[in-house]
This record gives sequence, C-alpha cells and structure tokens, in this order.
Amino acid sequence: MISKEQFDKELQLILENAIREDVGDGDHSSLACIPADAMGKAKLLVKEDGILAGVDFAKMIFNYVDPEMEVDVLIEDGTPVKYGDIAFYVTGKSQSILKAERVVLNTMQRMSAIATKTNAFMKLVEGTKAKILDTRKTTPGIRAIEKWAVKIGGGENHRFALYDMIMLKDNHIDFAGGITQAINKTKEYLKNENKDLKIVVEARDLNEIAEILENDGIYQILIDNFNFEDTKKAVALINGKCFTESSGNINEKTIRDYALCGVDYISSGALTHSVYNMDLSLKAVL
Repeated sequence: MISKEQFDKELQLILENAIREDVGDGDHSSLACIPADAMGKAKLLVKEDGILAGVDFAKMIFNYVDPEMEVDVLIEDGTPVKYGDIAFYVTGKSQSILKAERVVLNTMQRMSAIATKTNAFMKLVEGTKAKILDTRKTTPGIRAIEKWAVKIGGGENHRFALYDMIMLKDNHIDFAGGITQAINKTKEYLKNENKDLKIVVEARDLNEIAEILENDGIYQILIDNFNFEDTKKAVALINGKCFTESSGNINEKTIRDYALCGVDYISSGALTHSVYNMDLSLKAVL
C-alpha cells in the first residue's frame, strides 16, 4: 500500500488540477458582478439520503482557494444523512466561495455516492468475516478520493496502483508461460530489485488453486469468477494458507452468498465504476 505522504500528494494533485480545469484564468461570472471585498455565507444542503463523504476534502479545497474562508462542519464524513440536512456552513469572500463551489460539489457528490454504495455492501455481509475491497476500476485522475470514499463507507483499499503490490492475473500468467513460472519469475524480480511487495495470484479454476498452493510466499489468492460451490471448495483447499478474495461480477444479489463461502475479502469494481452521484447543493445564506 502507498504511504500517507504519497496519498496526500495524490490528493493535492487532484485538488490543484480540478481548480485549474474549472477556474482557468478566472471565474469571470463572479468577477463581473460581485465586488472583490464582498463577504458571504453558504450551506452544503443534502438533497438525498445516504452516507456523507468528502467533507474533509471540501475543507482542503476551500483552504486552497482562499485560506481565509472558514468552514463550520455540522456533519462529519461517514455519517448517515437524509434529505434536508445541512452538512456545513462556509463563510468568506463571496467570490472565493463561488470559485470553489463546483469542485466541492463534484467531489463530494461522487465520494458520497461511493461511500453510500460501499456501506450498503458492508451491511449485506454483516455476520460474516468477509471485508469489502475496492479495485483499480476508478475514474482516471481521481483515484485517491474514490478510494478514500470507500474507506469512509466502511470498506478497505486494495492496492492503490500497479506499483504497490504484485498481482499476477490471467494475462500475466499466460504471457509468463504458466502459474509457477510467473510466481518464480516474480520472486526473482523482487529479489533482484530489492523490493518487498505482497504477491496476489488469480486463479481461474480449482486446478490453478492447487498449483498456486504448491508455491510459498503467496499473500492472497484471487478466486475469480467462481460459482458458489467451487468458491467453498477453493476456501477449503486453501485452508488458511493465505488470504482469500472473491471477485468477478459480484453485485448486491450475490455478495452475501459469496461471503457465506468463507472468503476473507470480496472485491468489487462496482463500488467506484457504477455509482450515481448523490444530490448535494451549495446554497447562499442571505
């Protein structure tokens, strides 16, 4: 996993690029009709039930746009919210509030939707040992805030990117000439490069599970696109030798059945690639 310092750098890059993209050489609508010294206040209005996420990131955005803006938080990240709730008030120069408005809303709406879906998945596996993982199926350029939202919703982060974990999937295995060849080449590579990365290997059937288990040093086996019965057999075969993860076309209807198979983790790309933004608004307080 990446360090907190590296994660914070990713957040800063997202923030800076979002403001660059949205503001450019100036918010001319505000510059045209609002005095530079005019002060204002706005509220973040919740217009849909769900799990709120992105409040802390909104504070970062407001501070980046204008450090003199003040945010009075009423509802923290990870809190269930309902229509009509007010998450926070922001006070400062009216031009600054408007400059930050769209970036705050875009990120909070996206993050809240992801946190809400993750939380729903978590509730579906209650009473089992399964934990919910995200994937790399994220929106290009804003992965850090999407993975942050998963954690706010109660899930856990899988690898952040290609560089912080080894994951030998079907194409790696096929290009390398087989499972054992891929694992052996990986271990040699890590030794030569003096890298300490966890190794996860994907299995397509029970025979591949058995072959993976013939190799030591495997952190996790990805039980990909197995049916329920074969997933149970895979978990029994692995028998605690490493962590187990179910993946592949898992949704609200099937997730609990996979959890009941006894896997340690269930990963779902749907947490980040199949959500609809939560309805939030930033409204002036007069």
